[in-house]
Amino acid sequence: MLSAVDPQTGMNDTNPETLTTIEQAFEILELIHSNNGGKPTDIADSMDVSSSTAHRYLNTLVEKGYLVKEDGVYYLALKFLTLGERARTRKNVYTSAEEYADMLAEESGCRSTFIVEENLQGIYLYTSAGSHSVWTQSTIGKRIPLHATAGGKAILASLSDDKVARIIDQGLERKTSSTITSASTLREQLTTIRDRGYAFNREEQIQGVNAVGAPVTDNSGEVIGAFSVSGPSNRLNGDRFTSELPQILLGITNEYELRITLS
Repeated sequence: MLSAVDPQTGMNDTNPETLTTIEQAFEILELIHSNNGGKPTDIADSMDVSSSTAHRYLNTLVEKGYLVKEDGVYYLALKFLTLGERARTRKNVYTSAEEYADMLAEESGCRSTFIVEENLQGIYLYTSAGSHSVWTQSTIGKRIPLHATAGGKAILASLSDDKVARIIDQGLERKTSSTITSASTLREQLTTIRDRGYAFNREEQIQGVNAVGAPVTDNSGEVIGAFSVSGPSNRLNGDRFTSELPQILLGITNEYELRITLS
């Protein structure tokens, strides 16, 4: 349902710092993304607005190049590729991470990922399939809860106490029966991760999938992101999971940090 709007200012009545019309436009884009397309009637019903209002929003987004219309159905336009690629490559350290994600996948034989934190969530920037990878959930641009992933916990362990508290305050979503949902338990793990240098994910994000993650920091010690490797829990166990993979991961991470230092 659309937010209440002040007809004089166009601002959201519940939050005067935001413009409702912009919120509504992005809500439409997210609906179309989630449903892989949408008709005006779908938008009108989902947002509880008239069909004419839905048409005006959709036609405006088409005119600005953010939607395309095919056989009466509206889809996201390829203009988002340009915006997304600019966002992904706006920092040099992000661009060079792709090469090391590929190296990590090749050396470990597992699916590798590079994630960063933005707005208190984890975002996949790069993924690379290893020779034994069967998991296809790590799609580029996907947002994930930091507390439920190996890379996310590695990042959390490197953040300030204030930022960790803000992430905890927004709620520790349960993804599987193994997800950490206790603030005290999470904080205990973060202390261990900080001392050890890497994090484990034991089926905490997806049932049957284990992962190891390590943070990447710059010259000043600020966390940039995290690399991780993941695979089926029946293969990623024992010494391979707790010893071999962490050493491979730390080796690649250290090489990447050295490149950042020298660049």
